[in-house]
Amino acid sequence: MSAQAPWYQVFLNQKLYSGILLATAIGLTSGCSWFSKNSDQDKAELADPTVSAAQLYDEASSAMRRDDYGTAIKKFETLEGRYPFGAYTEQAQLEVAYAYYKYDEPDSAIAAADRYIQIHPQGKNVDYALYLKGLSNMDRGDSLINKVTKPNLAYRDQSILRNAYAAFAELVTRFPNSKYVDDASVRLIKIRNDLAEHEIYVANYYMKRGAWLAAANRAQSALSKYNGSTSTIPALEILISAYKKLGLETEAADAEQILKATRAANKIPAPKA
Repeated sequence: MSAQAPWYQVFLNQKLYSGILLATAIGLTSGCSWFSKNSDQDKAELADPTVSAAQLYDEASSAMRRDDYGTAIKKFETLEGRYPFGAYTEQAQLEVAYAYYKYDEPDSAIAAADRYIQIHPQGKNVDYALYLKGLSNMDRGDSLINKVTKPNLAYRDQSILRNAYAAFAELVTRFPNSKYVDDASVRLIKIRNDLAEHEIYVANYYMKRGAWLAAANRAQSALSKYNGSTSTIPALEILISAYKKLGLETEAADAEQILKATRAANKIPAPKA
């Protein structure tokens, strides 16, 4: 009789098996359009030059409703290519951006949204195109693991966050009555806090390495660029510590007064010594 496997080996095997099942399930879900029963029919219809714009649009919309974004993209793009000035073309140009976004192709979604805005600068759906740009930028760079466990945006490529911020900010500024403004405004606050948190992350990195001046500069950056963010108090705390390390007692005392006033204004008690 073989010896029973130790408990930790069983546990590790179970974790590995669960991970394989999870990855397989995700792969099957995201790739379900590869095995579409209508794939041969779709190819025939796309190759048929007599298919009308209305039919292509209806079929693309139907594919969207069943979450078959790959097919929807092909049909929307075929529609635009064949009928560039048709009645359905503008809407197809917008909806293909959404289809790319749902298909986890954020770069293509951003390109499609930019193209819509460029072609239709006064279009009635520019606000939605900007909203999609913001959403797609927030999704850029996500790995398979990040889609299972949401990433901390503060530690991701900051240019991506800034691009998302720019899109949402333009939406809010240009279209204050848009139905997407409320959600965009919430996301603007979130991104701003993430950008400030990144400054704190870098400032702490410098503090741990004794680079007091660099730490002070990053803390100051968090305060000046993102005043009122959730990182205001951590930035002041780092600034005070860095000033003291640099022997700048007057500046440290001034920062301590600001920190005290900030805590009082926000009803945040000082930490216990």
